[in-house]
Amino acid sequence: METIFDRLTAAVEPAEAAPETEAAAVEVEAAPPGQYTSRELKDAVQELLKCGLLEADKKPNLYRSALVRQEAIDAILEPLDLRLRIDDVRGLAFVVVAEQLFGDEGDEWSHPLVRRQRLTLEQSLLVAILRQYYVVHEQEAGIGAGSATVTLDELMSQLHIYLGETGSDLRDQKRLRVLLEALKGHGIVSEVDERDQVTIRPIITHLANPESLENLLQHLRDLAAGGKHNDNPASEDDDEAPA
Repeated sequence: METIFDRLTAAVEPAEAAPETEAAAVEVEAAPPGQYTSRELKDAVQELLKCGLLEADKKPNLYRSALVRQEAIDAILEPLDLRLRIDDVRGLAFVVVAEQLFGDEGDEWSHPLVRRQRLTLEQSLLVAILRQYYVVHEQEAGIGAGSATVTLDELMSQLHIYLGETGSDLRDQKRLRVLLEALKGHGIVSEVDERDQVTIRPIITHLANPESLENLLQHLRDLAAGGKHNDNPASEDDDEAPA
């Protein structure tokens, strides 16, 4: 005897569901795998946009990906008017503004990502001082020798030459540590360690222009000799990587 359940079961036609299943399978198979960016390339680009650089000694796998896939990364960065630069001697991969952006204007600081990272006069001064220490380090140990260390006392004595003393050692220490903390965000220096030393990272060799930094130091020497100090927060010496 046929029941209500028999009639309901008979009403279902399995053959009708098959075409939909087959169509879905065809759609999945039709998606070309070449449209997907590899995970390693994504990770390298995301880290570059987040930090502005990759260091071989800190993130070797991502640095290796950037080294091998430089053309692919440049293609991803091109719409942003950015490109990848490699310093294989020092083990650095970092982002810079593409030359074609400022070729006519002659000013790479017009890029919106770079304008947001303008350094103050005192920060630029500290970059110039740190760069001098790093140049001496490479002259003695060789290019690509890695990071250099300097004590806070050494940096303090240099800042006093250009900025003078506030009259309070505690205030001078605080001023220096605030400046170092700001530069740490650009990947230039490390945290201050327990021995009151800071590590200068190799990326500093690619910051600003050596001649511009020297002109800045000479200008501040002249101001210090005349007993003057310019507190203008803007500086013409900024880093070139939109980190």
